Amino acid sequence: MPESTILIVTDETTSSEFDGQRGWGDRIQKRLAKAAEIPVSVLEQNMNRFLKVTGRLFQQVDQQIGTQSDMRLDEVELQVEITGKGEIKLVAGGEATGKGTITLKFKRST
Repeated sequence: MPESTILIVTDETTSSEFDGQRGWGDRIQKRLAKAAEIPVSVLEQNMNRFLKVTGRLFQQVDQQIGTQSDMRLDEVELQVEITGKGEIKLVAGGEATGKGTITLKFKRST
């Protein structure tokens, strides 16, 4: 039985110099849409690895906060991006604007 796959559409932006008819050096943005068929097992493996590392990081945060105050980490919201190779990448700060990110929201169970 063939392995299940998922289609991932990526959006990569490249810019290049273009000399127009009047000799202007205009910046032109080229959008290259690519699609890749990724085995579901690869995504599962990469997501599991990402969640395991993320869990360890926030466990350490809890330990550090607990030793210094009565505060505790109650909720974490992360944005991730899936690449055309099936990699799971954490998106930092304002880089998420206009991209196809997935928001993962972790809440402490009560």
